[in-house]
Amino acid sequence: MKTILNSAVLRPVMDKLGAANAETARRWAGESTGRQPVHTVYGGAHLFKAETCAKLGEAACHAFKTYAPDVGTFATALGLVASDPAQDAWLKETVYERVREKLAREAVEDFRIDFEDGFGVRSDAEEDTTAMRAAGEVAKGMRDGRLAPFIGLRIKTLSEELKHRSVRTFDLFLATLLAETGGMLPSGFVVTLPKITSIAQVEAFADVLELLERGHGLAEGTLRMEIMVEVTQSILTDDGRAALPLLLQAGRGRISGAHFGTYDYTAACNITAAQQAMDHPACDFARSMMKVAFAGRPICLSDGATNVMPVGPHREAKGGPALTPAALAENRAVVHRAWRLSYAHISHSLRNAFYQGWDLHPAQLPVRYGACYAFFLDGLKPATERLHAFIDKAAQATLLGDVFDDAATGQGLLNYFLRALACGAITPDEITATGLTLDEIQSRSFLKILEGRKPRGH
Repeated sequence: MKTILNSAVLRPVMDKLGAANAETARRWAGESTGRQPVHTVYGGAHLFKAETCAKLGEAACHAFKTYAPDVGTFATALGLVASDPAQDAWLKETVYERVREKLAREAVEDFRIDFEDGFGVRSDAEEDTTAMRAAGEVAKGMRDGRLAPFIGLRIKTLSEELKHRSVRTFDLFLATLLAETGGMLPSGFVVTLPKITSIAQVEAFADVLELLERGHGLAEGTLRMEIMVEVTQSILTDDGRAALPLLLQAGRGRISGAHFGTYDYTAACNITAAQQAMDHPACDFARSMMKVAFAGRPICLSDGATNVMPVGPHREAKGGPALTPAALAENRAVVHRAWRLSYAHISHSLRNAFYQGWDLHPAQLPVRYGACYAFFLDGLKPATERLHAFIDKAAQATLLGDVFDDAATGQGLLNYFLRALACGAITPDEITATGLTLDEIQSRSFLKILEGRKPRGH
């Protein structure tokens, strides 16, 4: 028998395939190994001060203490119920205690100084002044150690009417900040580009960031951007192509995140105000497109915000009489209604693998962490058992109960623990019940873990 496909015959084919495989590996290099915040808090640039994040944390703690004074009240307000009745009391107690600890320690993970919707239309002189003042406050926050772990600003859209204003704001902000810090930027610094209607806008902003790096002597790639997906043009081009991969290419490696804008997007789809909601099917479609376009890439995805604020109708005037029991009860009912809606929205996002979202008010922070922690803790016991069994079988398919695990599921289970650990839902000690060490979990690769556990010589 004579074979045809010897190495000499195959070499051109294999070389061509090897180059293509290398390019695929470069383009789909995997998710970012860095920490992803669970939320981004937006606040008007005119209100930002060095202590803003700390003040928001204090307000979040006050809201939690006022409207969730005990485990039962918090669980009832959110509608938190364990999928396993035997775990219900443990889940509610654990979520409550970890939310309380998180709010006291680090209530705000990511903050965006907003020059767009949160700032509005103001005179050029006022925006210039605000840009420089906000930069000074960031510099002060860096010196005092009072900033959130991640911070940045959202500029105006690069539409024809606003492109010069938008770029000037960032130019002033950056120049002032670098002058006050001796050329340093805060950790996790990023610029958010909203309402992208064309690929050219992302290309232009990448050019702007490159010019600023050169002008300020910053290393190439220092300035990063997030894109906002909030108009239909960000999903499809006018000739029917998928726009999101083209936007990523236009960013030339500078895009670190993509945030979904619920209300602008639903408005662009001609959905009436009463139907504009985080869990509308049109939003699910857009988010699915984002997942497909950015899967396997180091792009952090974020959902939008619930726009119903947890604020009671009655406020106690300074120096005035205390609120009546009836007024207090009405405030509590209004806040709890908003909390339950937000909890449903965040849970919907989490089920669809959007592990970050927006918060617009400090009283939303308790429910943000409550939803995240409940999502991961509710599945902790079965996920631990499945991962432990999978590890014991060392890459052989495992049948546990009525769930069949394969290698891809093993990686999915590992991703679950990585996310749960990163957001604070579980502790490092709880990792050990899986049979893995913290170092193994943080390797982020199930195949690497199994390879490391093979006996020598295999």
